Amino acid sequence: MSAEGRDLLLTNAVLDGARVGLRVKDGLIAEIGPEFAESPDGNEPVLDADGALLVPPLVNSHTHSAMTLFRGHGDDLPLMRWLQEAIWPVEARIDAEDVYWGARLACLEMIRTGTTSFWDMYWQPEATARAVTDAGIRSTIGGPMIDPDTEAGIQERNRILEEELDHLDGFGDRIRAAVAPHSIYTVGTESLEFAARLADERKLPLQIHLSETEKEVADCIDRHGLRPAQYLDRLGLLGERTLLAHGVWLDRAELELIAERGATVISNPVANMKLAVGGIFPYPQARDAGVRIGLGTDGPGSNNSLDLFSDLKAFALAQRHAARDAEVIPAGEAWAIATGRRSELIGVPEPLAPGRKADFLLLDPDRHELALGDLESNLVYTASGSVVRSTVVGGRTLMDSGRVEDAEEIIARARERSLRLGLGSGPGAAA
Repeated sequence: MSAEGRDLLLTNAVLDGARVGLRVKDGLIAEIGPEFAESPDGNEPVLDADGALLVPPLVNSHTHSAMTLFRGHGDDLPLMRWLQEAIWPVEARIDAEDVYWGARLACLEMIRTGTTSFWDMYWQPEATARAVTDAGIRSTIGGPMIDPDTEAGIQERNRILEEELDHLDGFGDRIRAAVAPHSIYTVGTESLEFAARLADERKLPLQIHLSETEKEVADCIDRHGLRPAQYLDRLGLLGERTLLAHGVWLDRAELELIAERGATVISNPVANMKLAVGGIFPYPQARDAGVRIGLGTDGPGSNNSLDLFSDLKAFALAQRHAARDAEVIPAGEAWAIATGRRSELIGVPEPLAPGRKADFLLLDPDRHELALGDLESNLVYTASGSVVRSTVVGGRTLMDSGRVEDAEEIIARARERSLRLGLGSGPGAAA
């Protein structure tokens, strides 16, 4: 394993069928091309890919990482009962150390399965930022805004929110703060307007759950005379820094509005199906309207996995099934969405290029999932995160040959925190 080193020489990798080398300087890709074996000064660490496949990493664009502690809890409930009966009562007891170790476990899983960047919305956001910093990956983090019952409570919530944003700013360039109103059904109009102003003043991204259920849409129309995206737009929440999670029940007019404003919609197909929200994100209509799109797992309490390869397959198959069209989403397009290349809010069009962050994966070409056939099709329809051999972020090797530092301690400490919350320790724990 490398330390915090930001320089690296990658040798013997395979990209688009050709052997290549890649040089990292100060955490950025300095050079990529035909094989080169020696550095100019001979001092940079060397990672020998040994024929592994070089690909961009996955971007998990919507999750609640610390909810690894909630796996298997309330699994057979619909969304609102799951929140009200299984999740919110336990979250009332959660503390910063719970969040830290839950998020460390999430980061461990993401490193092992090829995700190097994620968008997070959860309580105690500074604890998540500590976990991400210690793990070595990247995250955009916001503590969820949910309205208390009183005006005094709302004012105190706003004060704490601004304080959290100030603290998140101090974590360095791998952490980005975000304003995160939970949803239109937990946050009132005045608070949503406050969130819009705060994000605009600080030039921060804004993330919110939107149109996850049909009831949410009906309630919005009853209360405000507008569909959810139109309501957000009226309040000034739609823009190029806005991330909308779910979007299952968006209609054509809303998609055109979202595209016009430059906002990004994140599909979370596995969690949506598990919680039985009753629909599929309308990808063909969103694409035709020009909407920027990403892929997320949602939380490990509602998915329950953070292996985005698995969600990628579910996303592609659900779109084909819903459209009754096997050509509705080519494998290459699905892979581009999962790697953040269809929205510059969450990624970049060409991640493996000089000047880009040195974040990449090395995949094992001898795994049965990748040994034969077209690579992009295999990545979408065949592979799981187990095909990842090495994960590199900013030139730092976080996993090499399947090994991640401190994995056993992270799992043990997360079990302790789960037990503290009365959620159980899992079948792998000692009796």
